[in-house]
Amino acid sequence: MITIMQLDPWVGPDRISSWLSDVPTQLVDLSHADVPSLSALGDGLIVLGGRHNALDEVAAPWLGALKQLLIDARTAELPTLGICLGHQVAAVAFGGEVELGTAHEEGPFAVTKTAAGRTDPLFEALPDVFLTAQSHYDCVCTLPPGATALASSKLCAIQAFRSGSFVGVQFHPEASPDTMARWAMGERESSGAECVLEGERMRDLMVPRDEEIALYGRTIVRAFAQVIAMN
Repeated sequence: MITIMQLDPWVGPDRISSWLSDVPTQLVDLSHADVPSLSALGDGLIVLGGRHNALDEVAAPWLGALKQLLIDARTAELPTLGICLGHQVAAVAFGGEVELGTAHEEGPFAVTKTAAGRTDPLFEALPDVFLTAQSHYDCVCTLPPGATALASSKLCAIQAFRSGSFVGVQFHPEASPDTMARWAMGERESSGAECVLEGERMRDLMVPRDEEIALYGRTIVRAFAQVIAMN
């Protein structure tokens, strides 16, 4: 079983659910549940993104418990995949640094693998340069001690890293064009015309590139599931 941890009601598993349809999963939504214990995670953990930042434990009171869980999961060599905020929270938990508001990537962006990324189990099947869905302002600026960068982009030098059994990705392998459009529009139920237009523009950007983005996203998620199966 793989635990999928949702940090924000606005950022769900999206296409991960269908990509892992043959694998037992459980969803833990931190807006309704506490951070689970290590023993409750099963065989692997996916930590999703969200609108909080990785440093503000007042706005996100579960951050401290999540950081400790990520440390415990790495110590136990539990395969873990962190996405966007999940990637940033782990970087801080492991001793790295995150900068707030310094790397605005919104839409489709190319990511380049490092030499280590070319041989990493989650990235080896991807081309050296691959297209991703991005939605973030913050970024990991300093790797945790002993971690290895797996990919970079022009605006964000650490697009992915590995630290033991943990792999973090700044991009959103799971995000569909509809999800990207919804994020661009914002969470207001009664959005204004300008907000709706931003959503339409985002969808228009993402749809022509989605076959490629979805292929690479699915490749990463399925490779993660394969690592778990071989554990």
